[in-house]
Amino acid sequence: MKNILTVCIGNICRSPVAEALFKERLPGYKIWSAGLQAVVDHPAEAMACEIAAQYGLDLSAHRAQQIESWMCRYADLVLVMEVSQQHQLERLYPLARGKIRRLGEFGPQGAFDIADPYKQPRTAFEASHTAIAIGVDEWVRRIKLVS
Repeated sequence: MKNILTVCIGNICRSPVAEALFKERLPGYKIWSAGLQAVVDHPAEAMACEIAAQYGLDLSAHRAQQIESWMCRYADLVLVMEVSQQHQLERLYPLARGKIRRLGEFGPQGAFDIADPYKQPRTAFEASHTAIAIGVDEWVRRIKLVS
């Protein structure tokens, strides 16, 4: 499981943070992100960048990209932020169904969605970052068990 794709709506808030966290924790893996309705070529949201920087992550090079079928074929694991996104991707790319999972699938109190902080106050971005980190930590633990 060396190719991991993270997905959200615009690819400017949540999935770039998840991508950066995975890259930090899984060096040598191919990790990238995309959006279901990407704001193509836009950088990550300023607030997401600011909060990520507080944790030593640099999102400055990120540019949003639209998800494409090859991405789902190439990825060993596709991690979305919300169950609705999981269902949407499964409809769009039925052959990838088994590898499309929720980032918050294994939360401490059960599965959880990661709310979109776009156009929300700083507290929403902080909550999103925290939830993403929890999801990434659990997936990294599981990936290392099978790698």
